Amino acid sequence: MNVNWKGVFPAVTTKFFEDGRLDIQSFEKNIHAQIDAGVHGIILAGSLGEASTLKNSEKLELVRKTLDLTKDGVPVIMNIAEKSTSDAIKSANDAEKLGASGLMMLPPMQYKADNRETVQYFKSVAESTNLPIMVYNNPVDYGIEVTIDMMEELIEHDNIQAIKESTRDTSNITRMTNRFGSRISVFSGVDTIACESLMLGASGWVAGLVCAFPKETVAIYNHVKAGRYEEARKINRWFLPLLELDINSKLVQNIKLAEVATGIGTEPVREPRLKLVGKEREHVQTVIEDALKKRHTIEELIQNHREVQRHA
Repeated sequence: MNVNWKGVFPAVTTKFFEDGRLDIQSFEKNIHAQIDAGVHGIILAGSLGEASTLKNSEKLELVRKTLDLTKDGVPVIMNIAEKSTSDAIKSANDAEKLGASGLMMLPPMQYKADNRETVQYFKSVAESTNLPIMVYNNPVDYGIEVTIDMMEELIEHDNIQAIKESTRDTSNITRMTNRFGSRISVFSGVDTIACESLMLGASGWVAGLVCAFPKETVAIYNHVKAGRYEEARKINRWFLPLLELDINSKLVQNIKLAEVATGIGTEPVREPRLKLVGKEREHVQTVIEDALKKRHTIEELIQNHREVQRHA
């Protein structure tokens, strides 16, 4: 499947039992909820998917299962976050053999590569696979920035096609559009500024809170792309306290609590992560509960938009 790099691509959580085993049944339930909401792609084994705790065999199991569930309806993207170039190439090749649609790639893990080394890392993997690649640019959390000049070098490879922009600098969307035009699809990778990023011309949104609120996330994207900006802003204003749970070191725990509240997820995480407790847990639950109390007005807004589309 060719990847149309547009739309909402959930970075889905990985579901576990209390003993740490993969909970495939709960994982399937969430994937079905994403598909039913109309997401445009699914990203597996990202930061939110607790990639650092997953064995390679588990990542591939998630790819295999998701491919079975999507039945080529939406692209299935596997994240690559490896310490060495050889391991990254192996992961890419394994994903391609399984039938994954594409890859999302972080720079090298642990070692802080310089610009030249980072560019070569991406190029080496791109040369090893036919899969299309989204570069994940998150210097805030991972310490390495993929600059626009570096992207100029990377797009020499036809299969480097998109970037997840997580620098928190929304002006980079305009800079990349000015430099590359439609050659690179720019995705917002930060939930709290995704609505604004889409209005500035971002092609899509690699989303986190979508794991618990898929319909609302897709609705923001659809409203912006339809030019219905005030409706998008209304949903975003309601959504923002929830979206702020994503820009936090405990984003996995936060979002899993939200998934439990909406009935499409489970709470267990893999150590060293631990479940939230005390005031930290109370705060997150309060944010979720407050949003759920007001959710019916957002559902009405989404339904009204569907009615307008139906009669257009």
